[in-house]
Amino acid sequence: MQTPPLPAEQPAPSTPPALPGAPGTDPAERVPIGNLFAASEALLRQPRRVWFQLTQAGQLQLTLVLLGIAILGALAYGVVVGTFTGGDQLWAAPVKIAGGLLLSGLICLPSLYIFACLSGAHTRLAEVCGLVAGLLALTTVLLIGFAPVAWVFSQSTESVAAMGALHLAFAAIAVGFGMKFLARGFEQLNARFGGGLRVWTLIFVLVLLQMTAALRPILGTSDAFLPTEKKFFTTHWSDSLKSSGNGVNRR
Repeated sequence: MQTPPLPAEQPAPSTPPALPGAPGTDPAERVPIGNLFAASEALLRQPRRVWFQLTQAGQLQLTLVLLGIAILGALAYGVVVGTFTGGDQLWAAPVKIAGGLLLSGLICLPSLYIFACLSGAHTRLAEVCGLVAGLLALTTVLLIGFAPVAWVFSQSTESVAAMGALHLAFAAIAVGFGMKFLARGFEQLNARFGGGLRVWTLIFVLVLLQMTAALRPILGTSDAFLPTEKKFFTTHWSDSLKSSGNGVNRR
């Protein structure tokens, strides 16, 4: 009786290679980021390196480094904002801008993590914290780039409304690039938000705008460090425009 031939041994399935654009495929992206300068350079030149390092064991250290960049950058830009009025605003404006930026990120962090979970992403809370820290860090790095231009205008005009519009324009550009970093970071981590990230972006921007009223005055002068009257940011801006038109240098 003829023995049937044995089936040919099938080769074991191989692990599919990583996508060319995936974080960590470049050996340079695997080099740890250990200081503020390296992190700033990576944010601008090698964002995939940041995204990859946020998934590794040293993610807490990198998150703290990114937060350090955000704090120092906000303080530096705040000094430029304070030169418009001088006096107490040279220290009050930096403290308010740095505090408002960090507080906005902290307030909006839980909703971002919830949206990520609802989208079916397997992103951990530590990774979401790192991405938010990267958003804040990149925003302040760009603001520092705009600081010389803001300083020139602050020394050549007395209009609170004009300077407020200029700073808001710079902030909009910087936050826009920061949100792009956040969105692409989630894509690299295989998180699919759909419309959830757009909703969160709107929430984050509204919180930032409300901070301009909650922490006023940031431009101009006032008798108190913080306001005693509650205002929505649109009401605050409207009152600032009226005060500027009447020649009152308060905000």
